[in-house]
Amino acid sequence: MAYFEHEGCNLHYEEYGHGTPLLLVHGLGSSTLDWEEQIPALSARYRVIVPDVRGHGRSDKPRERYSIAGFSADLIALIEHLNLGPTHYVGLSMGGMIGFQLAVDQPQLLKSLTIVNSAPEVKLRSRDDYWQWFKRWSLMRVLSLGTIGKALGAKLFPKPEQAHLRQKMAERWAKNDKHAYLASFDAIVGWGVQERLSRVSGPTLVVSADRDYTPVALKETYVKLLPDARLVVIADSRHATPLDQPERFNQTLLEFLTAVDTTPLRITDPC
Repeated sequence: MAYFEHEGCNLHYEEYGHGTPLLLVHGLGSSTLDWEEQIPALSARYRVIVPDVRGHGRSDKPRERYSIAGFSADLIALIEHLNLGPTHYVGLSMGGMIGFQLAVDQPQLLKSLTIVNSAPEVKLRSRDDYWQWFKRWSLMRVLSLGTIGKALGAKLFPKPEQAHLRQKMAERWAKNDKHAYLASFDAIVGWGVQERLSRVSGPTLVVSADRDYTPVALKETYVKLLPDARLVVIADSRHATPLDQPERFNQTLLEFLTAVDTTPLRITDPC
């Protein structure tokens, strides 16, 4: 367990293993615990750094407005604090949004980018978009985090044999700070960097569950906007793919990382 300070906020992170650095960044309302099925497999080959995003887990939860750009700045500070150099980045959901932000702002800091069940923008465009957002915004302010966690657990892990995952989610969600959770949700809505995706210079892996909140077709669309990207769809999975299909996810990720690490840099002659 370690901490570093950035802009007056103490931010928690954990480190495992040795080798090329690999950042694992969780989603909204989650923490380092969400990578428990990945850390053993990945730390056997990589120096794995797992942070708690500002407002989450063991990191400070300042009473202020949050932003995806601000979360990204925290991670840039962590990369500099640990003197990592170019690092592999894996982000789930909101963690993927932070990864997109970092990759368009500071592409030289990333060796590769892996986006899991996420998107490069969350824009409200239609009347129905606004209505769905308003319903969710209102419910989150009325319901307890424990109730929200139980509802999400039932949606993400509906199988009888996934009872332990439902219980974990309910217990972990209830420990969130309500103000920080809502501030993080507000940071997501309206955010976007899709028009800047051409700046993502490194290899990109986009992982989509076949039953994610957002359709696979959405990922197919933005993958085409990335200079060097591929899409992998994982079957029989929902939004929390690293938890509901850990073996398939770990295999997919390790194959991608190995390919990146063993492919020589391409040097092109100037025109």
